[in-house]
Amino acid sequence: MEPARPLDALNKARDKRILVELKNNKQYIGKLKSFDIHINIVLEDAEERVNGEVTRKLGVVFIRGDTITIISTD
Repeated sequence: MEPARPLDALNKARDKRILVELKNNKQYIGKLKSFDIHINIVLEDAEERVNGEVTRKLGVVFIRGDTITIISTD
């Protein structure tokens, strides 16, 4: 059964690797550790990607929800 609400989908993705794309077109990939109702998220083992290439390994990062355009959980 598909999650009924956006936060349900994020909850299902907890402790899994996700891709987050920001308004500045940067992408971050990491393990989703936590999030709140504003979709502020914390990623663990995060990497920054530009044009599909890993540019930085960042560890734990906090990303503000209002900067996010896409979250891919698959």
